[in-house]
Amino acid sequence: MLKDISIGRYYDGSSTLHRLDPRVKLILFAVYMTAVFMVSSPAGIVASFFVVSGLVALSRIPLRVIIRSVRPIIFLMIFVFAINVLTMREGKYLVDFWIIRITDIGLERASVMTLRLFLLITSTTLLLSLTTTPLKMADALESLFGPLKKIRIPVHEMAMMMSIALRFIPTLVEETDKIMKAQASRGAEYDTGNVFVRAKGYASVLVPLFVSAFKRAEELAIAMEARCYRGGEGRTKLNPLKMKISDYWWLILLGLIAFVPVFVELFWEIG
Repeated sequence: MLKDISIGRYYDGSSTLHRLDPRVKLILFAVYMTAVFMVSSPAGIVASFFVVSGLVALSRIPLRVIIRSVRPIIFLMIFVFAINVLTMREGKYLVDFWIIRITDIGLERASVMTLRLFLLITSTTLLLSLTTTPLKMADALESLFGPLKKIRIPVHEMAMMMSIALRFIPTLVEETDKIMKAQASRGAEYDTGNVFVRAKGYASVLVPLFVSAFKRAEELAIAMEARCYRGGEGRTKLNPLKMKISDYWWLILLGLIAFVPVFVELFWEIG
């Protein structure tokens, strides 16, 4: 399960989505996220699903990689579905047994909420992780929020911290996996026994993981200080971001496509 976590993992490729300017992908993600939260009907959610499917095809990333990135949130999706389907009391009852009452409106609402969560996680992973390196993402954030420097907000430092955090997520996941295997060989139990036995097993992982994380942070701080890092003031970039004409065209095209679910829902309600 730990190896399935794809946050911060970059899938190397040469597709259109990979070559797209990271600032464009950040803007498209914000636009798509807004559009997904604006729709609430099954028609709008289905249209959103087709939009994400188009992005997956545009990225040329194997479907197994996309599915693997969604696996860690399956439990959360089931929880969201159960909460929504069991708390809605409006509509026609489909199941009425003891304390379990499921209505048609509740089932529709639960399905919409679950699919919305799935689409948000998939689009986030696709646009901000699998097709964009953490360094480019940090540069994009610094560029887009550059005007905030005028009111003394440390944009460069914040982007740098986010980049480092994303970069070290896969490293910490691999470290956790190694520690769990080492502790399991010494008798720690993670999948068997009662809750207290499992909690004790996971506690044996947290201490060495925190020690390793603090050690890595200290080594990184020493390395940055040895290279005379003093923040973003006066710094230049080896590969500065430059918007091409094709980036503007893709921004307009994909931005309009992102709002297709909103238009579909409007026509659905009118009809």
